[in-house]
Amino acid sequence: MDETKSFHMTPEEFRKRGRQVVDWLADYMERVESLPVLARVEPGEIRARLPKAPPETGEPFEAMLRDLDQIVLPGITHWQSPGFFAYFPANASGPSILGDLVASGLGVQGMLWQTSPACTEVATHVMDWVVRMLDLPEPFLSTSNGGGVIQDTASSSALCALVAARERVTNGATGREGSDGRLTAYTSTQAHSSIEKGVRIAGIGVANLRLVDVDERYAMRPDALEAAIERDLATGRRPFFVSATVGTTSSNAIDPLRSIGEICRRYGLWLHVDAAMSGTAALCPELRWIHDGLELADSYCFNPHKWMFTNFDCDAFWVADRSSLVRALSVLPEYLRNRATESGAVIDYRDWQVPLGRRFRALKLWFVIRHYGIEGLRHHVRRHIALAQSFREWVERAPRFELAAPAPLNLVCFRHLGGDEANERILETVNASGRFFLTHTKLDGRFTLRLSVGQTWTEERHVHAVWEAICRAAP
Repeated sequence: MDETKSFHMTPEEFRKRGRQVVDWLADYMERVESLPVLARVEPGEIRARLPKAPPETGEPFEAMLRDLDQIVLPGITHWQSPGFFAYFPANASGPSILGDLVASGLGVQGMLWQTSPACTEVATHVMDWVVRMLDLPEPFLSTSNGGGVIQDTASSSALCALVAARERVTNGATGREGSDGRLTAYTSTQAHSSIEKGVRIAGIGVANLRLVDVDERYAMRPDALEAAIERDLATGRRPFFVSATVGTTSSNAIDPLRSIGEICRRYGLWLHVDAAMSGTAALCPELRWIHDGLELADSYCFNPHKWMFTNFDCDAFWVADRSSLVRALSVLPEYLRNRATESGAVIDYRDWQVPLGRRFRALKLWFVIRHYGIEGLRHHVRRHIALAQSFREWVERAPRFELAAPAPLNLVCFRHLGGDEANERILETVNASGRFFLTHTKLDGRFTLRLSVGQTWTEERHVHAVWEAICRAAP
């Protein structure tokens, strides 16, 4: 073995290659608008361009950069394009990317306070900042009985909330002995699929998930929720968990938190609130009505990685009483024991999540907040909502189109009056242009077009251009 060759990238070479990568990313930001938003490749096409075997010896860095352009980029759907109006925003930003780079360079594994105190304490502090920024209830502060943790996604937050609620209602018996099949959970017919996945993983069972009817605005009906709870109680079931939504994925419907929360308090159920995309709107004082009644919730989450310029993944999750969460998820093998943990003076976030290990996600959120400030973040939220509301007005004035649902924030659901086939053709035509990407949903069984505004670089001209493209594609 040749001991004179290390094979590592030296700090000096890293400095050189790092500049090249940052330049590549900056160039990408400048040209992303010119690239087809939706990837134009067939299944398996990208893999067919890759070598069948890994390289026996290291390759030049220039070859890697070349393959980014020639192999990777053609297979990218450009979520950072200003013409991306599909699904929901996943907006990145310069400060977030740089914060993530620093986190990767530090290589922290922050499972315990001891394994990197800054990883824990910056996260705790930033989560308290966000409580103040969104004017969330005081119990979510780390200085109270609750506190916040950065998860990967809202799906993980829902699962953690389900497990904490399960253990609270059974006093830990389910964790020790398994479920007896009597626990029942509730969410609306419009809720995110993560709730169904969560009840499967948590051992509750899909048969014990009640999908509650919604009203004409696609928001959960409190009377239907209470009736479902009463039916289950009458048959010997144990209702224990409700998930309400602030901004459903399909239509941005906002469940009535106060009425739902009062029902949960009356029956002793855990209330989890999922505000994955729309929670960011609460940065603006005039939009905090979306959280009316949130003080009745046991847990809450939203995704800075959707609409707050913090690249994926970064979900902010809070609980009003952290003891329920920690009791449900804490396992302490001998090899993790240490004085700081045993003192009770520190937070070990491994007890607040499913995985043991955790990345230093807080750095990128910290960078974003410090770069934009609350003022800058509010500016962009208001701008995106204004653009969406302009689009809504164009739809309302167009004789061939109609709104399919209320549009309170940055998502507009609409239809052509020609029926499902006409709307499907419009979607296919607009997406085939390469300039834009829209997606659809079904509301009341009808094919519905969705336009979500929230990308970092989207401006009025892009929203106007996509409306013109939709009108041209219409029969």
